[in-house]
Amino acid sequence: MSLFPRQRWRGPMIMAAAVLTTAAAYPAWRHLYPVAAAEGWEYQVFSRGIPMISALALDSQGTLFVSQELPDRMGKILRLEVDGRGTEVLTGLSKPDGLVMFRGGLVTGQEGGALPVLWLHDGRSETLFEADSVEGVATDGHFLYAIEDRPQGRLLRYDPGTRQLSVLREGLDEGEGVSVCPDGRLFYTEKPKGWVKQWQPARQDQIVVEGLNAPGFVQCTGDGLWITEDATHGARLLLLDPSGHLQVILQHLRAAQTIVPLGSGRYLLAEQGRNRILELFRLPNGS
Repeated sequence: MSLFPRQRWRGPMIMAAAVLTTAAAYPAWRHLYPVAAAEGWEYQVFSRGIPMISALALDSQGTLFVSQELPDRMGKILRLEVDGRGTEVLTGLSKPDGLVMFRGGLVTGQEGGALPVLWLHDGRSETLFEADSVEGVATDGHFLYAIEDRPQGRLLRYDPGTRQLSVLREGLDEGEGVSVCPDGRLFYTEKPKGWVKQWQPARQDQIVVEGLNAPGFVQCTGDGLWITEDATHGARLLLLDPSGHLQVILQHLRAAQTIVPLGSGRYLLAEQGRNRILELFRLPNGS
């Protein structure tokens, strides 16, 4: 039998195998590609091995609390010990996502549906109010702010003195993050829209950043407004500095979540896609 027919098939078969190999390798490459920091910044792994880590919060003593965004009452709030172990402080939650220290305790939302926003204090949890799929929470020291991660979601403000819940905005498209600055400016994200907006009490809210890849959490600090992208691959950590310049500080993240300040030029960032917390710091000669 002639060898020519077999030779005619060999080229296409090799090409097909190469295509399949490349297709399989591409997701692996995206998964393993290391995080890259901008000039003037560096990072290191602070803690690892926390499945579905999402929100972070630091109390006045420097104790770190983290949420595990698990559904169907499997979600937890952990207190991270010095040796890296997590001690359970609240269990039975449905996708706890969003933590903030509030009035001497810890507040968490639940993204798993129409569920209570809880305040953990003095060893017990108390319902502050109920909302639908609350993800981000923030405080200005008096009011508590929350945003609903759902179609036609709401931006909410809770007054602990009167126990009144106010709707600041409605009809939002999957709001994820909310942050209030010391000067009173209030920012929030809409993930499918790819933008960050500043709430305006008497007029239309202003878009401050757009064209983002699934913006999630926002955090206002002295360095500016931090924005994380909750994308499975190629997510970034961005900083909108006080001059209005948008910088990419970290890239090649996987599902970046909450960022919280540790001190001057130092931050902790939850990277859910790799089950870890990164410590980010500005280099001494950084701008």
